[in-house]
Amino acid sequence: MIVVMGATGATGNALLHSLITRGTPVRALTRTPHRPIPGMTATHQLPLEVQYADATDPHSLRIAFKGATQLFLAMANSPAQAELEARTVDIAADTGIGHIVKISAPAAEPDSPVAISRGHHAVEEHLRASGLTHTILRPYAFMQNLLRLAPAVAQGTILGTMGEAPCNHIDCRDIGDVAAAALTRPDIAGGTYTLTGPEAVSYPELASRLTALTGRLIHYANLTADELRHNLVHHAHMPTWLADHVTEIQQLAIARPETPTTTVLDILGRPPRTLDAFLHEHHSHFRR
Repeated sequence: MIVVMGATGATGNALLHSLITRGTPVRALTRTPHRPIPGMTATHQLPLEVQYADATDPHSLRIAFKGATQLFLAMANSPAQAELEARTVDIAADTGIGHIVKISAPAAEPDSPVAISRGHHAVEEHLRASGLTHTILRPYAFMQNLLRLAPAVAQGTILGTMGEAPCNHIDCRDIGDVAAAALTRPDIAGGTYTLTGPEAVSYPELASRLTALTGRLIHYANLTADELRHNLVHHAHMPTWLADHVTEIQQLAIARPETPTTTVLDILGRPPRTLDAFLHEHHSHFRR
């Protein structure tokens, strides 16, 4: 039995689809078990279980992990993320889970300029100390997050603080397929893998591609880090910690220019989905 945390998120949901396609028994954890899991129909009921669990409720995790052998660990970014994930690792070890696949982040280092990445490093170290077999996936920017640009695209301007720096984007469905491989193939388990799409694309180039896709002129406005942070807090109404995170990861792309890896191809035997394919698949979202 494989337990999937974050089953309603883009990556966890993609993993569910991948595991179900393989006929692998899966237990999907959600804080809202009365609501359907996205994309799941009656034909997906087996071998899928849906169970309530909340990372802030240790008792619910102990119940949810009972009888499972592997865990997919993914949580939404938050100031409490590292603490919650470390506690989850301890509960998994206590309940008999032997292998954890964790979604981490690039630059997961103790002195990373990205606060969330420092938290991921702490959890990775906690996993190493736990003695559990663990696989670390370090994906770059999720293509699915680009859908949040739709309101800005409708206004004709997308904002950032990356200049001309290239950015790696990867489709969450490719992350899910790699996670499924790590959970079902012993030759993959135990490694640390950096995941990207097939190309790194700058924000000015992204604006150009969105212009071609929508038929509307889309401009990229490059701001200073302070300007972007102020805009995210006061206009996009982001919490301060999240605005800091977005700004930090964009500044990291300048400090450490991003290049694609071949990891998805090496593990899956097929190339990762392209940015152009993703944008065309969701063209109606950007043309509203």
